[in-house]
Amino acid sequence: MDESKKLWGGRFAGKTDPGFAEFNNSFRFDRRLFEADVTASIAYCEALEGASVLTAEEGNQIRRALRDILAAGCFNDSSAEDVHSFVEARLIELTGDLGRRLHTGRSRNDQVATDFRLWLRDAIDDLNTIIRDTQTALLDFAETNREIVIPGYTHLQRAQPVLLAHWCLAYFEMLARDRERLSEVRARVNVMPLGSAALAGTSFQIDREALASSLGFAAVSRNSLDAVSDRDFCVEFLSACALIMVHLSRLAEDIILYATTEFGIFELGDAIATG
Repeated sequence: MDESKKLWGGRFAGKTDPGFAEFNNSFRFDRRLFEADVTASIAYCEALEGASVLTAEEGNQIRRALRDILAAGCFNDSSAEDVHSFVEARLIELTGDLGRRLHTGRSRNDQVATDFRLWLRDAIDDLNTIIRDTQTALLDFAETNREIVIPGYTHLQRAQPVLLAHWCLAYFEMLARDRERLSEVRARVNVMPLGSAALAGTSFQIDREALASSLGFAAVSRNSLDAVSDRDFCVEFLSACALIMVHLSRLAEDIILYATTEFGIFELGDAIATG
């Protein structure tokens, strides 16, 4: 792609080194932000209309185009360097120079930060549902086998008898704490950075509270410098996921052990066993 045609390429005359361009290309993995990017852009279009940057007709034209882009989906074979470039290029194809005005008062910095939070918020909700369903399965299994007694082990030595249901509910409790941690992370994720622009805010009269509400955010960021650079929530999410995996790994190891001939407590069905 000609550097001058890239979103950031206004002052560039020379060509980018091919190796550096490949290293800088993030489309192959940030394309997962496609839906979040278009959703945030539709909401931002409404905010620009509210700030009188766009007329009602211009806003309607841009939103129609964005909805068409969302319906068409993200192309695997696009030459775009990232998903944000992909969406903006498609918008300009559909609306001409009008599409460029959607970036008024918005920077790639607050755009990326907003998209990431929207995507991660949905990912947390999906993960929370999966864990809740796992808890339900444990409860159902415990209820079905509430009278069964198994050995409780310490260091693989039989220690005390316990109910099989009690063993199940131990993992229920672990997963309950995991869901609490996810909820805490979600609360910090659910803060909108849009309106921070590159780092110092925007002079356009964007109603950030209304914009946050339209995107389902519980609050707006209070400091623009912090908002565009904060990725604390990513580390917190990964930490919560690591603990979830520790608990699931422990559950899996118990089942594997209890399914051996030596222990003989479980017998795995063919659907979840291999040779």
